[in-house]
Amino acid sequence: MDDEAPARSELRYLLAGHDVHVVGEAGSAREALELARELTPDVVFLDVEMPGLSGVEAAPLVRERTDPPAVVFVTAHERYAVDAFAVEAFDYLLKPVDPDRLARVVERLQERSVENVLPVEKVPVVSAGGTELLDYDQVHYAQADGDYSRVHTYDRSYLCTSSLGELEEKLPAGRFARVHRSYLVNLSKVAGVRRPSPDRLRLQLADAEQTELDVARRQARQLRERLGF
Repeated sequence: MDDEAPARSELRYLLAGHDVHVVGEAGSAREALELARELTPDVVFLDVEMPGLSGVEAAPLVRERTDPPAVVFVTAHERYAVDAFAVEAFDYLLKPVDPDRLARVVERLQERSVENVLPVEKVPVVSAGGTELLDYDQVHYAQADGDYSRVHTYDRSYLCTSSLGELEEKLPAGRFARVHRSYLVNLSKVAGVRRPSPDRLRLQLADAEQTELDVARRQARQLRERLGF
């Protein structure tokens, strides 16, 4: 959003080289606010000195959405940088815009977009007739329970309407391991390993009851490698 058409045209040209889809342009802060509400962009490139509201004054209004866009200021003046970052600017570019500097900003914006679409790390379980959301790290292990599963935390157990197989697909493989057809374990909660016999392993968990779980023979070798012994 810039009151100078040539400046908008130049920025559009530079952004096109990074496969950035420009959904709209505005020549004033008021127009920019209307477009931001209508088009819900992921990023707003905003000049500082514009007719009416300045870019610094407009930025908080642009970010009033529940999923606010990133705001990148594009201005010819260095002196507004402190004010810009005070209103949570994602970045601050000086005119004429350096293509390499813009490329780095776009790369960071793309990384931000990927982070925003990552799944929320929660497991829904039944609690007191409602649904409670457990952080992945709260889960010590999950146990098959017919078509459902039972999720165990440090000192509680919850019914989960997902099967153990569905939970295995949902939970991060780098953190959880299927150690038995009936058990899915958070490896960060393993406090010790015992050998009831030369070819059997049993995990001791760091929960309140110091639960012990048998490891299936076909899972033992892979589990030893993952736990480093």
